[in-house]
Amino acid sequence: MTDMRKIDLLFAEYAESHRNATNKLIHWICVPLIFWTILGFISMIPSKSIGFRYIGEISYVSFIAIGLVTLFYMRLSVLISVIMFLVMILMESFAYGINIRFKGDSWMVYLSIFIATWILQFFGHKIEGKKPSFLKDLQFLLVGPIWLLSFILKKLGIRY
Repeated sequence: MTDMRKIDLLFAEYAESHRNATNKLIHWICVPLIFWTILGFISMIPSKSIGFRYIGEISYVSFIAIGLVTLFYMRLSVLISVIMFLVMILMESFAYGINIRFKGDSWMVYLSIFIATWILQFFGHKIEGKKPSFLKDLQFLLVGPIWLLSFILKKLGIRY
């Protein structure tokens, strides 16, 4: 028997409470939105920012948060960490657009989406009949997005 990589162990444990098709569908919608809203909240923390031509501005605080999350992913898979870094930069670009559009009220956009998606997530777990993985271990809050990404990579025949 070969030793499973840490990422595969995390995915296997995460999958235990995500087998129901409805719960999975809910997660495909809600996990990226929750991840984005958290980046959105972080983007609102006052700090200097870095301007990028096609992306907009990314605050130093956001850039540090993205860096720390990327390091977490790097310990699991270099490819996944690179993809997630790019995804987070793209999400940050959308957050920048929301922050510009709604100015000081962008927190209401993030909060509304955050609350609605968590309600749906818990509804999905009620259907599943199992508690969310993060209640056992907080690192599963970061595993959820890459668990979804792993399905896309497998579908494309890309090893992570």
